[in-house]
Amino acid sequence: MNNSQEKLSILRRKQVEKRTGLSRSTIYLYIQEGSFPRPINLGARAVGWLENEIEAWLAARLKNRNNS
Repeated sequence: MNNSQEKLSILRRKQVEKRTGLSRSTIYLYIQEGSFPRPINLGARAVGWLENEIEAWLAARLKNRNNS
């Protein structure tokens, strides 16, 4: 299945925190710095992140660690 055919999966903030090990404040700090994927507005008081973007961010962190 190619990227255009993959199902989009949305992670809520608590799931992103658990997956990345980052706190809420750190996530939003990294977003401000432009070093973390921006959330998608899901409603008046709800946001989510694309799972594939979070996975790509984690993979890049791992690659940076391995290249250091």
